Amino acid sequence: MSEPYDEEPSGLPCVLSEEVTELLMDAALPGDVFVAIVAATVLINETRGEVPGATASPRWPQQRRMPLGAYGSLGIAEYVIVADADPPHIVLTRIQLY
Repeated sequence: MSEPYDEEPSGLPCVLSEEVTELLMDAALPGDVFVAIVAATVLINETRGEVPGATASPRWPQQRRMPLGAYGSLGIAEYVIVADADPPHIVLTRIQLY
């Protein structure tokens, strides 16, 4: 997706923690789980972390959890919105699989 020259991208970069990177590199990871994680990163990027259905931590509102797969059937993805960084970004910190 390309942005017009004078406009900033509308989403925020979604980077992966080492733990999530290792999970995605695991050859034993089922394809549907891999696809769900990649789809989650795209959705997180496009919504700037404001994913419909995601829940925020009461003590740390920048930390969010979202369901993976249809109705959360595969697990939960946890991410942190780092809005005050330069540049702002989001870190996909952990995946809890069921």
